[in-house]
Amino acid sequence: MAEQLPILYRDQWLVAINKPSGLLVHRSAIDRHETRFALQLLRDQLGQRVYPVHRLDKPTSGALLFALDPDSARALSQAMEEQRVQKTYLAVVRGYAEPAGLIDHPLTEELDKYSDHKARQNKPAQAAVTRYQCLATRELDVAIETYPQSRYSLVQCQPQTGRKHQIRRHMKHIGHPIIGDAKHGRGRHNRYFKDHLGAGRLLLHAASLQLQHPLSRQPLQITAPLDQTLHALLQGFQWLDAIPRQWHHSLSTHGDGPGPANPDQ
Repeated sequence: MAEQLPILYRDQWLVAINKPSGLLVHRSAIDRHETRFALQLLRDQLGQRVYPVHRLDKPTSGALLFALDPDSARALSQAMEEQRVQKTYLAVVRGYAEPAGLIDHPLTEELDKYSDHKARQNKPAQAAVTRYQCLATRELDVAIETYPQSRYSLVQCQPQTGRKHQIRRHMKHIGHPIIGDAKHGRGRHNRYFKDHLGAGRLLLHAASLQLQHPLSRQPLQITAPLDQTLHALLQGFQWLDAIPRQWHHSLSTHGDGPGPANPDQ
């Protein structure tokens, strides 16, 4: 049986899926040996052409929107460019984050030597703004770096601009790198979460999209429940009450998995 992606919303103009962590949106020179792509899987699943209007990094999970015709694709792409789509992410980060904040920190473009070899070099930094809110904190009696305990936060992030790796780079900039981020995070913490808590992925999830429907002009909210890995971690940390119920993992939609992680083991 062909792989089936979880459908969050579908009508005759657009479709949204809950992208698993580890799945590329489309073919990329960065992962030249990868054979699975959300674009092709969804096209085969629906039996029709689909048009990507934004992207999620390969290790990021969550709500990913496609158009089903060129006109809708243009309208949605324009809405994305004009920041008329509100994106809300969940992330698990190192340290105790401030209750809330606005990160206004320009970012230089991160170029990949394979896919961006023709891009302009040394471009000036571009404006980049992210709002965040700390939803919960947890201290573990585990010495991972210099202190006898290790602290973590669950944060909600809403990017106001759309730069590459924006949330990952902004959280690192304020001293709270996302757990599981191999490029911008801290290796010791990443390894602890993988080896002891069963969370060996980037702990960043696109939980919801809020936008105006390109045809009806009615408000539309698309919600992507957590996968089993993130749900188990939040359950083990006693963080589930800090997020909306509709973000919780749905066994009927995503399949069962191992029990919750125990952070005190």
